[in-house]
Amino acid sequence: MRAVTVLVKPASSACGMRCAYCFYRDEAAHRRVPNRGVMSPEVLERTVAAAMTAAEERCTFLFQGGEPTLAGLDFYRDFLRLEERYAKPGLRVYHSLQTSGLGLDENWARFLAEHRFLTGLSLDGPARLHDGFRLDAEGRGTFQRVMKAAGLLRRYGAEFNILCVVTGQVARQPEQVYRFFTGQGFRRLQFIPCLEPLGSRPGGQKYSLPPGDYGDFLIRVFDLWFHDLLGGSYVSVRHLDNWIGILLGLPPEACNMTGRCAVSFTVESDGEVYPCDFYALDEWRLGSVMTGSLEEMARSQTARQFVEASRPAPEDCRACRYFPLCRNGCRRDRVCPQEGGPGKTFLCPAYRRFFSRREDQLLQAARIIGARRSGRLEP
Repeated sequence: MRAVTVLVKPASSACGMRCAYCFYRDEAAHRRVPNRGVMSPEVLERTVAAAMTAAEERCTFLFQGGEPTLAGLDFYRDFLRLEERYAKPGLRVYHSLQTSGLGLDENWARFLAEHRFLTGLSLDGPARLHDGFRLDAEGRGTFQRVMKAAGLLRRYGAEFNILCVVTGQVARQPEQVYRFFTGQGFRRLQFIPCLEPLGSRPGGQKYSLPPGDYGDFLIRVFDLWFHDLLGGSYVSVRHLDNWIGILLGLPPEACNMTGRCAVSFTVESDGEVYPCDFYALDEWRLGSVMTGSLEEMARSQTARQFVEASRPAPEDCRACRYFPLCRNGCRRDRVCPQEGGPGKTFLCPAYRRFFSRREDQLLQAARIIGARRSGRLEP
């Protein structure tokens, strides 16, 4: 395989946070064994070996949880030593770590900077929004500790993104959220629509994201972002980066914008492998790094079924003028009709609302960014 991405769960579903909307705690509760503990040295080595053996040009390791820092810094030092052992000529290796920030200290910040880990730091906006759902195990707010972690990452020069989960509460305050982030000097933002619990219909949770509110959120964030762009200040907002990339003829890098699933190897701490972080469930188990290769798992019937199940889209989706940009969203957001047939993203009204109202400005932004990338003067 030319490029291999492996999402590693070093501490399984363990976490010092009790975020109300945590999809992985909900997902783990649907498995026979919810928490598999911290990854052992044997599983660690087999994970590195399996990924780097399978990859021909590029190998990316993404560390998530639960909370991946609970495995400890020595785990990551060992990981890097094993990478050196299994390195191949010409193989490029990248690392990313997603964290709540509560476990970060100077040693962590120094390590992440030195080894060029891209860190995703979870922060849901100003304190009153962040502390609404992102509480620690004792029920305390975590905003101040996350801001301290951001300061440490900055001080040591570690590259990081802000990961903001868009709940209904966040969606109703787009300007406050965007201006808070940019006012703090955060220039790389990801706004992630919150997931509903497995098997539930959208809208039943206190944090649920109404499509109408999300549509308004997309519009207002775009307006603020576009104003900054026209003023010569570029803020990377992941969903906008991807939509503009598509308009410029580039493939999206975000999997929820491709229109179908791919096998993104998720390795739990016991070595069990699943096709996606959102589907680390017993029924989608592909195998184990202890007994099989990633190539074999990618060719398995379960992997093929996983991909094929994501391909169909309703006819009205395919007929929609915005389908080339929307592509029916993430599979986890799709709701199947009671009479059967392909599911449609429950956020469809939000995307229609945004594209129908900001199509011209999005195209203008694509022209500006395309001109900058090609070195031409802006129109």
